[in-house]
Amino acid sequence: MTTDEFMVNRTFDEIAVGDTVTASRSLRTEDIQLFSLVSGDVNPAHVDPEYARQAMFHRVIAHGLWGGGLISALLGTELPGPGTIYLSQSLRFLAPVGIGDTITTSVRVVEKRDEHHVVVLECRCVNQAGQDVITGTAEVKAPTEKVRRRRMAPPDVKLATHEGHRRLMKAAAGRPPVPTAVVHACSVSAIRGAVEACEAGLIDPILVGPEAKIAAAAKEAGVDLSKFRVEPAAHSHAAAARAVALVREGEAKMLMKGSLHTDELIGAVVDKATGLRTERRISHAYVFDVPGRSGPLIISDAAINIVPTLEHKADIVRNAIDLAKVIGVEEPKVAILAAVETVNPAMRSTLEAAALCKMADRGQIAGGRLDGPLAFDNAVSEAAAREKGIDSPVAGRADILLVPDLEAGNMLAKQLTFLGGADAAGIVLGARVPIVLTSRADSLQTRLASCALAVLLTDAETLAAPGLEDSGTRA
Repeated sequence: MTTDEFMVNRTFDEIAVGDTVTASRSLRTEDIQLFSLVSGDVNPAHVDPEYARQAMFHRVIAHGLWGGGLISALLGTELPGPGTIYLSQSLRFLAPVGIGDTITTSVRVVEKRDEHHVVVLECRCVNQAGQDVITGTAEVKAPTEKVRRRRMAPPDVKLATHEGHRRLMKAAAGRPPVPTAVVHACSVSAIRGAVEACEAGLIDPILVGPEAKIAAAAKEAGVDLSKFRVEPAAHSHAAAARAVALVREGEAKMLMKGSLHTDELIGAVVDKATGLRTERRISHAYVFDVPGRSGPLIISDAAINIVPTLEHKADIVRNAIDLAKVIGVEEPKVAILAAVETVNPAMRSTLEAAALCKMADRGQIAGGRLDGPLAFDNAVSEAAAREKGIDSPVAGRADILLVPDLEAGNMLAKQLTFLGGADAAGIVLGARVPIVLTSRADSLQTRLASCALAVLLTDAETLAAPGLEDSGTRA
């Protein structure tokens, strides 16, 4: 065992005036969230980055985390260390602290009092620019007996930071609003979803559907309909057809699902004569921001293809790779999921996984690195992959998870959302334009992130391919 694995205190008799210890730490979004959770402090200056930026300050939980926490950590673990009793502190907060700032905290003994074994320490916190952000003093009662305890790691707490959604919104910002046909915008949630995306500067909505129903939904939602273009259509099926026609006519660059069934909308999109087909199979992809994970995780297909064939899966992978590149993953790592990581002739998913990898080897699937079959654990956990003896650049590091069928994908996506605290943005790929599938259960963040994803795709070169005419394409 090394001494770093143990905390050893300094007794009152061992402490001398002038003794000093220091430590550095960078402020993360998770730190603010944890402080908010423990303290109940939801001051927007602390937990709302947009408000903090507008207010020109971000004095993030200075007393609670940096003042009380970082200083207390040094006193309780280093000087004097275990057995210390905190008596009082007096701190001044001199400068704001923001996300990403690195704070170096130091405590220095300035006085010892024999009575009650009191030690007075000068406390100082300095940012990466050398600027004082906190100064003050602390009084503690130092231990009189030697203590040696094993150093424990902080608890591994994973919180949803919504950073992934914010990155998508930031990437989509600054572009002109994209003309978007909102298909059968006849419910409060459909109207609000379109208005929220419009107010965020992402889309310029064209509300397609029966005028009376749209007007009634807008009234219930408290939305002034005069600000928006309404494109009449007799019913949901007609609304889907008209929305597709608006794209073909060049008036819309995106589609957003309103209050109609997904099958109805996709049916109009893949119509051989009048749809928006390309040489690719239509597929759906979720972009997840998973707590504790540094980058996005794409899961496909969890909404469109029920039992995809090998040919379908090849297109689903191609679509997902294109999407990953649009959001900044240069060489996506694709894990082809199955229940096991070995090829089993009795399990079609393992055979197709092996075939997809060979297709990638032969250049039939380009732009990413494929491996499979892989079970979920060794697709996302390097430790699990090592335990199974899997030596692969993809295992444990996957950016894309190709699920064997819709049921598996849908359950995995919902488990990540409802049990794992993950944020999702969803998009339909493979058509001439991106399609946003909204849901009444979606949060505002999810709806906006999905729209932001679609906006990024409208600018992507991956969409600039075949003409609208059908040329031996697949549904």
